[in-house]
Amino acid sequence: MKTSELKLSKPAIEFLKNEGYSELYPPQQESIDAGLLDGENIIVSAPTASGKTLIAVIAMINYLSKNRGKIVYLSPLRALAAEKFSEFKKFETIDFGRKIKVQISTGDYESVDKELEKSDVLILTNEKMDSIIRHGPEWIEEVGLVIADEIHLIGDQDRGQTLEVVLTKLKLLENKPQILALSATITNVDDLAEWLNCKIVDNEWRPVPLYEGVYDGGSVIMNDGREFEVQASIRGKPVDLGVESVLDGGQSLLFAETRNRSSSLATKAADAILHSLKKKEIEELENISKKILQSNEHTELVKTLATLVKKGVAFHHAGLNPNCRQTIETEFRSGKIKLLAATPTLAAGVNLPARRVVISSISRYNSRVGANRPISVLEYKQLCGRAGRPQYDDYGEAIIVGNSNSSELIDYYVNGEPEPIESKITDDKSLRIHVLSLIVTSPGIKKDEILDFFLQTLGGLQSTKSTIKFGIDIAIKFLLTEDFIINKGQRFVATDFGKKVSKLYIDPITATIFRDSLTLVTPGRKHTFGFLHLISNCEEFFPKFSLRIKDYEPLGVMLENCSSELIEPISEYDCSRSLMALQSWISESSEIVLADSLKIESGDIHRLIQTSDWLLYCLRELAKQGDNLDLLDELDILRKRVIYGIREELNDLVKIKGIGRIRARKLFNHGIKTLEDLSKIPVKKLAEIDKIGSTLADNIKSQLQKGR
Repeated sequence: MKTSELKLSKPAIEFLKNEGYSELYPPQQESIDAGLLDGENIIVSAPTASGKTLIAVIAMINYLSKNRGKIVYLSPLRALAAEKFSEFKKFETIDFGRKIKVQISTGDYESVDKELEKSDVLILTNEKMDSIIRHGPEWIEEVGLVIADEIHLIGDQDRGQTLEVVLTKLKLLENKPQILALSATITNVDDLAEWLNCKIVDNEWRPVPLYEGVYDGGSVIMNDGREFEVQASIRGKPVDLGVESVLDGGQSLLFAETRNRSSSLATKAADAILHSLKKKEIEELENISKKILQSNEHTELVKTLATLVKKGVAFHHAGLNPNCRQTIETEFRSGKIKLLAATPTLAAGVNLPARRVVISSISRYNSRVGANRPISVLEYKQLCGRAGRPQYDDYGEAIIVGNSNSSELIDYYVNGEPEPIESKITDDKSLRIHVLSLIVTSPGIKKDEILDFFLQTLGGLQSTKSTIKFGIDIAIKFLLTEDFIINKGQRFVATDFGKKVSKLYIDPITATIFRDSLTLVTPGRKHTFGFLHLISNCEEFFPKFSLRIKDYEPLGVMLENCSSELIEPISEYDCSRSLMALQSWISESSEIVLADSLKIESGDIHRLIQTSDWLLYCLRELAKQGDNLDLLDELDILRKRVIYGIREELNDLVKIKGIGRIRARKLFNHGIKTLEDLSKIPVKKLAEIDKIGSTLADNIKSQLQKGR
């Protein structure tokens, strides 16, 4: 079917034409036949690159043409949400007979963005949507279309429960919104369809055929019967496979099990790729390399990346900051970077296809068991899904590097079926969090009504009633004991403490630790290091880096220097490298120093800052509720120190836009210590200070004038 034949408004048809959509792929056609344009609930199980985004686009512009309610697009990751926001922002150009507003919101769980109420299309992370529901805004009842992207992640041990609860709450809304669930191939798609009352579109079609195989013993055996040899070199099997594809005119994506392995693979491939580049390509890569160096501190990681990029290769992992990652993603998409070595987190993130995907190892470190474990078939299929670039390649290849076990790898992974999606809703932590949330949003709810809600989750379909009831009983007992809820005549209501904790979006156990610790603070003295230790020890804190042997000596010095700031005595064994990094960061250590001394990179620091700011805010709010009002100023100051990476003396200066940790220190060292000092210095003299300049000096003076 051609897109021009769809039963959509003329402006919507014109929009699809302008976006380059002319004909429907088989999964898209099946979705239309299943009633997508008629408001039917649909779950689409189809491979990566099979056109699931267009199915969502058609559902959205169809809804906007016929209704005035809201559309909620749920994404598992902030990066994916940002990608979709850029894509769906174009809806604002379509003539729907009214002005359409598209909005994104992915952070700050304690508030509800007022702009969301005025918007028609909301792109949200699963956690943000859960948080919004807990706040109970009236516009929730206006939601008429829900699109759940990557719904197979509902089986994720850590985050799947949130999506499950959100979808359960949305499907139970009085106005019964249309639900469109999008997923990679799901083995038990029937379970999810029954749970969400969806029609099933289960299609294995791909625009680019995918061939899977194993490289072992010098040759590759593919599942289409082909067998071919790969020229071996000292670079190693994964690199040989990647280089071969690049020399043949494709791009290669090498999945590595660790950060170090990803940079190692890229380094080994660099010279071979460089020899295949044209002069113009090398010039373009030189500019990209310079951009990376100009925009980031020159840590060894950044310098290595910049050097490799000049040769047409790169690596991608969580140690890189968002700025570096975005540059690498953009230039790999543009085809300038030919070979990319990445950790598997990329597979669940942004869309970066390559002709050949190489899985260098099927082992991954599992933090839950503290050892390496083979990846699941589902994860393997996700990695494979990156193979084959629509519009560029006639085929895609996914090849596992074997180790004298090719037949087992072919049987288990290549020919295997992904594991069924299993709900994790009955986990103790999950029930603790979501039972509290349900009581907060439904004051006066009875125990049998709580049970009834959880029986309508996917877990309710997959577990026995007695299992769920037992878990709920344990959760309620804990919540009652710790004063999150009270029981009034067989009905439950949340206490002020319970309401606050649910809206802060932290585990009730973390909240009890925070509350109890706040009772131990000593009035009249600082607790900066104690607060950092408190948040770094809670389960929500991320990322956590364990101590190395070489860390114990500097940690001992740090504990001695900060002993007066502790809430209660602690030992070295109760600390982490992340805590050391935070303390060093607010003492103005540079990214270079942190990378060299603690092996914590700028991407890690970025996430440490985000998590710490959120947890310190939660701690502040609980201190406020617990009448620890004397701690509020210190916690506010500490939050700012964490955000900017500064000592307390610079807090005043960073209030000015354009002044960060480096410029603030330059000003302070010139005797400019307060905003009053800043207002007194002549603009010409201000401009002469290193890192300031005339443009920023004028801007600073303008801000100070407005602030008066």
